[in-house]
Amino acid sequence: MSSKDKYTLIIAEKPDAALRIAQALDDNEKPRKIVAYNVPYYEAHHNDEKIVVVPALGHLYTVAQERGRRNYYPVFNFKWFPKYAVERGAQRTKNWLKTISKLANGASTFINGCDYDIEGSLIGYTILKYACNNAEKNAKRMKFSTLTKKELEEAYNNLMPHLDFSLAEAGQTRHEVDWLYGINLSRALTLAANNWSKKYATLSTGRVQGPTLKFLVEREREIQAFVPTPFWVIKATVEINGAVYDAEFERERIEQKVEADEIVRACAGKTASVKEIEVRTFRQAPPVPFDIGALQAEAYRLFGFTPSRTLSIAERLYLDALISYPRTSSQKLPPTIGYDEILTSLRRNPEYQNLASELLAKTTLKPNEGVREDPAHPAVYPTGNLPERSLEVGEKKIFDLIVKRFMAVFSNPAIKQGVKVTIAINGYTFFLHGRRILEDGWLKFYQPYSKSDEVLLPHLEKGQKIVIKEIAREDKFSQPPPRYNPSSLLKLMEEQGIGTKATRAEIIDTLYNRGYIRDERIVVTDLGFNVTEILESICPTVISIELTKELESKMEKIETRMEIRRNVLMEAVGYLKPILENLKMNEKTLGERLSEAIRLSRLEERVLGNCPICKTGKLLIIRSKKTGKQFVGCTNYKTGLCEASAPLPQFAIIKPTGKVCTICHWPIVRVQARNRRPWNLCIYSKCPTKEERKQFALRRLQQGV
Repeated sequence: MSSKDKYTLIIAEKPDAALRIAQALDDNEKPRKIVAYNVPYYEAHHNDEKIVVVPALGHLYTVAQERGRRNYYPVFNFKWFPKYAVERGAQRTKNWLKTISKLANGASTFINGCDYDIEGSLIGYTILKYACNNAEKNAKRMKFSTLTKKELEEAYNNLMPHLDFSLAEAGQTRHEVDWLYGINLSRALTLAANNWSKKYATLSTGRVQGPTLKFLVEREREIQAFVPTPFWVIKATVEINGAVYDAEFERERIEQKVEADEIVRACAGKTASVKEIEVRTFRQAPPVPFDIGALQAEAYRLFGFTPSRTLSIAERLYLDALISYPRTSSQKLPPTIGYDEILTSLRRNPEYQNLASELLAKTTLKPNEGVREDPAHPAVYPTGNLPERSLEVGEKKIFDLIVKRFMAVFSNPAIKQGVKVTIAINGYTFFLHGRRILEDGWLKFYQPYSKSDEVLLPHLEKGQKIVIKEIAREDKFSQPPPRYNPSSLLKLMEEQGIGTKATRAEIIDTLYNRGYIRDERIVVTDLGFNVTEILESICPTVISIELTKELESKMEKIETRMEIRRNVLMEAVGYLKPILENLKMNEKTLGERLSEAIRLSRLEERVLGNCPICKTGKLLIIRSKKTGKQFVGCTNYKTGLCEASAPLPQFAIIKPTGKVCTICHWPIVRVQARNRRPWNLCIYSKCPTKEERKQFALRRLQQGV
């Protein structure tokens, strides 16, 4: 191939990103699509220069054991392999690497055009090194935060002269350390359990997974050890101008029931009088821009989306060039993103036209920023582009939330007024609280996501008499610490400095998938509890939060050249070796306790609830040895005390919910069948609710609905 036929090869992280880069750089915005080995890539022409943009599929290389037995530990020999060579589900990546390698032969210049973060830097680095014949040595780097035409052109015209090696090395080290800890610790648990159990089971723990589960176990212990104490609350209901309001007693809680009863008796039938009126006006600042953690927390609060679902949706919106790069820890919006330009573009959308116009009418646009910074990317913001396709429901919600948040940060503070009225009832003090919004400010821009907490009180004057409609004592009990949910757990991980913004949601998903935790309000299962307790007693370093934080800190310092990659890797191995020696030495005890934990866990998964027929047995999921079909039977069947049974959907995963049908009192299960959404099912075949559903469906059919 002659030099004039050579081209610039850009490695993009995903197919959608490759197309957008090619469209942005092509002079006519119509790059030529070529397909080789079922892999699409694009040929663009930019100022008489030929550019080829080829996508990856995320990571095409991964860390794996270099040699030796697979059912053995410790193992410290590893290298980077093509994913297809070591992962069953990654076979199609073989064609991707084949295509990239072929294109590399004709390239004169190489550019890493993957996302500008640790993972994107590593993805590009490994592809350039292993698939492009060590092209990483002279490759260049594109840096962008959105996939808009303007920013991609700027990134190409202002290429970094070399790769961001420090980011790539930090990513490489993190993958290698996580692999070393994950493979060795998981093998230690799995081999110990399987050597002492007749049934195979896969157990896992890791550098971040173990400490995260420990957080949850510690909270579970606090809840289990909590002893509720009684207290009493006094509430008064007063009537003013025909309207009813709640008045609170001056003390939030009364420790003695006798005292609470005395207060009620003393105030019953009396008239209240206004003693004091305090009015306070205050400003409520706009929210700060979204970092990924705040976006995940807000999406969970508003929509109930798990952190991983929010991240997945945000990444799709990013690939559609609708929002900036979401995996950011920044709460800053620099002027270089073009505030006016974004708002002007958003104004084209009828939903945002009026709000955007109002902001554009301001003399200056200055965002209310937070303190966190990210050297790679600004906070999450909308690009101003309109959707080119019909967004799914979840995508619409996240997109609207990001747009509204972006506009809110440029708005004025909300001005609110708080009113505190002190009233006296026979010598006892109560308070009326009122709140009103004087100026909406940013609240208007953040609708419907801002909370309206207005409580309007009528005009009152000092000395005014007020009618007491009712005064009562409420019996209360102190509450245990709240359970974590996926959002609050992610926030805790962030505060404790374990995991990264890219991996925390995935760690939480892993704990669910391993059966260590369940439910939205997270409950640690017996298996999760037992695994943690066993590791605490035999080898507590495995789940040490301090060790995890120390390694996180050292790996972060690689990014800024404050630590050397080799030193961090050797130090991590130095921490790991004595842990594995300890586990090996205690393998018998570890195996016996883990195998018992697995047995109890499997039994727990089969128990659906109490038998409503005999009242003394438990309903279990049973699989027939003769037919292989699953059904429900009572534990008292073998003794002849109960013949209760019920059919179950076949070829589906059945999970207990802990709930019972309010009509027939049989357990309700969660059914997960292939290619169907999960649904709840009352297992009793003769439940009246099933007949009602049949009749309802029949009526709809007859009506032609």
